[in-house]
Formats: sequence, C-alpha cells, structure tokens
Amino acid sequence: MHLKKVVIINRNDSRGGAAIASFRLMEALCQAGVDARMVVAQKERDDGRIDAVSAKWPFYRERLDVWLANGHRRDTLFLLDPATRGVDLTRHPWVEAADAIVLGWINQGMLSLEGIERLAALGKPLLWVMHDMWNCTGACHYTVDCERYHNTCTACPIIGRDGDDITTATQRRKQRLYDAIPIHFVAVSHALAKRCRASSVMRDSDITVIPNPFPAHEYQCQITDNESDELVLAMGAARLDDPVKGLDTLREALAIVKRDSPALFARLRLLLFGDIRDKSLLDTLPCRHEYLGKVENPNEVFQCAHVALSTSRFESFGYTLVEGMASGCLAVTTGNGGQRDIVTHLITGYVANDAQGIADGIAWADDARHHITRQQQHDDIAARFGYPAIADHFLKLLNA
Repeated sequence: MHLKKVVIINRNDSRGGAAIASFRLMEALCQAGVDARMVVAQKERDDGRIDAVSAKWPFYRERLDVWLANGHRRDTLFLLDPATRGVDLTRHPWVEAADAIVLGWINQGMLSLEGIERLAALGKPLLWVMHDMWNCTGACHYTVDCERYHNTCTACPIIGRDGDDITTATQRRKQRLYDAIPIHFVAVSHALAKRCRASSVMRDSDITVIPNPFPAHEYQCQITDNESDELVLAMGAARLDDPVKGLDTLREALAIVKRDSPALFARLRLLLFGDIRDKSLLDTLPCRHEYLGKVENPNEVFQCAHVALSTSRFESFGYTLVEGMASGCLAVTTGNGGQRDIVTHLITGYVANDAQGIADGIAWADDARHHITRQQQHDDIAARFGYPAIADHFLKLLNA
C-alpha cells in the first residue's frame, strides 16, 4: 500500500514540544510527496493544511472530572489526563479521506480513549507518536521517581490519597483499548521506549523508535555577537522553573565550577530563555546570566553561544539540544532520557550523571570548542534528524 494522504491529530499546532513536532512531521511528509494535514483544537498558524475543531466543552467537562477526583485541588488540575472526554473526529472530511491516521498529544478534550477506538474502527493504519510517558502510565505525563506504572497505578502521589483513584481507572481503560485495537506506537527516544516496555499496559505493545523531525535546513550555525574569551552557555525550556528541568542541578553545577575552576567561572555567561513563573529563582544562579524570556527563534540565541545546556531530570526527546547543536553549539546535558539519542559523549557533547558531571562537561566544552567545528555539529543533526531522514522512517512504517 502506497500512502497518499495522512492526517495528524494533535491538541494544538504550535504550543509545546508535541505540537511543534507534529507540525514538523506534517511538513516533512509533505516534502516527501505525501498530502499530510493536521486536525487540532487550537490553531495558531496561518496554514491551510491545518484545521481546527472545537474541544471547548470536552475540555471543561474533563477538567471537572479531574477536579472532583483530586480533592478540588487547583495545583494538580493539569497534571493528570484521564481522556474521558473528546471530540468525535470519525466524520471529519480529512479523517475520512486519509489513508492513515497519526495521533500525537491528544489530551485535554481533543480525543477520548473511546474516540480513539472509534477512529480505529475506520480500518485505517493507526500510529500513535508518544511525546511523553502518558501512554504507559495511569494518567500522568511524567512519573519522576514513581514506579507504580510498572504494575498498578494506585494511591497516586499527585492525588495524595490511598487506594484506587482516577489513575487506576484510566490505566485499566488504556489496557482495554490497547488490547482491543491494533495500534503501532512510536517513541521519540529509546529512553521513552524503555519506560513504556517496563509498564504493565504497554509491555506487549508494538513500539518503534523514531526521533522527532527537525528543520535543520532552516538553522544557521556560524557564531555571532561573541568575539571575546567568554564561554557562553544557553539553556531553554517551555518553563524553566518546572522541577523536571533541574534548575537546582544547574545552580549546583555552576557552584562547583566556581569552586574548582575560578578562572573558567569568571569567563562564563549564561543565556536563559522560555517561560518562568518565579523569576526570583534566577537570582540564585551564581554566574553572570541574562534572561531573554520567550523567544520566537532559538537559532538566534544559540548562535550567540558555545554550549547548549540541559539539566533535565527526564526528557522524552530534547528539542533544545537539537536546536543548539544545529546552531553549532556543543551539548552539555544530563543523560536522563532522550538526550542520549542526540548527544554522542565526548564527540558532539558531554553526557553527565549529576551536577559534578555538568561542571566537568562545561570544562570539556571550553576545550573542545577549539577543535570541534560548528559546521560538524550542524551536519550531524541534519543527517540524523532532518526532514528527509525522519519522513523516510515514518513512510516505511506506514507502508509496512
């Protein structure tokens, strides 16, 4: 079967890593000759290949379900997604015309688990790209240190009550869905695939690892705005003070550099970008730093830096590292997830286990930048994550 039309379903088209990855997958497939389109609940791009459907009421009704289940707490209202409510897309003209359906991040009223079963009943190949751990857990997107998903999600620490709860019920519904319909799952990294295979609901699932596509052809890799002896580090995140992003690890690593390598520390400058709720946390960082807020073009930031830095406790993929390396930066990162699929230790970057390792990686990068060229970094990303390579992986899987 040679696919001509593919529809990608995602909650939105531009906010968050899953949205960006889904849009880029659409572009990559289109460039490969496929009529690829997106159906979303929130459309922000002026693109005729994207259509928006209203998920307003499913969204509010599902948040009510969560609010009732979590003891009326606002702080955890968006940490759990039971997929109880969603839009019926079986009669959407693009879905009806598609040769295959690709699901992305479908939570918060976009699709319910029952809605996915109805899509499967259309008889089209169904791929589900997993951008976080939600598919393999009860109802959360990242488990941090919790391993209940290996067996039964109960007494969820997010909810803070004993016994079965909304996560238990959602986990059981996922198991019934996965047993009932043929879904081929795509994990965006080997680390995510490993966690899924360790879960009780996905240990028998078909999982293929395909990284997120990246428009390397749009990224320039020459350095700009830096002719001094500074070593400029750049770090970005959707939300910098999200605990999973490891701002405390960054603070500790910089303190180690200051203690052990004062001459290097004096030359450090840190660029930070992305959203943040508590800006005062940045005042605790010991080195010179500049907060740039949200940026439209990360390439412009990374072109001013030598090092793309990540201290995340877990990353399903690690888009900012890819963006940094495509811009010519060396990568210094923790290795708690998809970062290990992106960075080759001591060749394209430094993969650390802890704050001491991050400090060591900064020192390594200060030396390595003199003999690893920015063009080498760019070319490595283009070859492995560029649109042609990733489109080829998806087409082989969809046409299998």
